[in-house]
Amino acid sequence: MAFGSDRKYMTPAQADAAQIDVGLRQYMLRVYNMMALGLGLTGVVALLVANNPAVFGLFFQRSATGNVGPNLLGWVALLAPVGLALWLSFRLHAMRASTAAGMFYGYAALMGITLSMYLQIYTGVSVARTFFITASAFAGLSLWGYVTKKDLSGFGSFLIMGLWGLIIASLVNMFLGSSMMSFIISAAGVLIFAGLTAYDTQKIKEMYFEADDSETASKKAIFGALTLYLDFINLFIYLLRFLGDRR
Repeated sequence: MAFGSDRKYMTPAQADAAQIDVGLRQYMLRVYNMMALGLGLTGVVALLVANNPAVFGLFFQRSATGNVGPNLLGWVALLAPVGLALWLSFRLHAMRASTAAGMFYGYAALMGITLSMYLQIYTGVSVARTFFITASAFAGLSLWGYVTKKDLSGFGSFLIMGLWGLIIASLVNMFLGSSMMSFIISAAGVLIFAGLTAYDTQKIKEMYFEADDSETASKKAIFGALTLYLDFINLFIYLLRFLGDRR
């Protein structure tokens, strides 16, 4: 009753703002739910592959020194999500929302194959510990990005440049094999994806528009889920390189 009586005394502008706020919360909840489902699918696939030696052996091999690395099919599985994410990002506007959602969950399943390698490299306890640390950090950073009044666009441009630098450095270090450079890359990766979590949350929030039709709103939610999913996964992997205990 109190809520209804309060609405009687709202100005039209206040009523519109209240309606937008409700719609925005529903939209962001949709983004987070889809991201969480994607993460859950990735985790299930990673566990299934890592705990099935025959399936794991299709993608990865163990060297004489005990190191785990991808074979030819493994490289295909590792690189396929990159192409799928790029295709989804650039062609989202031209496909149906249901198709885009299917591609997102297909991407999440492929990422499970990649993460199965980490489950074989690091102990289960350290993987679980790092996951909960990542989840806590992600929740705090994303919440800050959602509520802050500070414009993070300039900060985001700096982070995106840093991301490109991170990719180039990682490719170079594949040939150099420098442990010091690997440490620096991991530290930079944690900082960059921590910052991108807040920046992307604000950007996704600003993409919301109350007048969007259901198809457009669904596509925006899928894009937002993919973006935050990538931030979470990368933050987890870089933190695991610091906190993970090798088998």
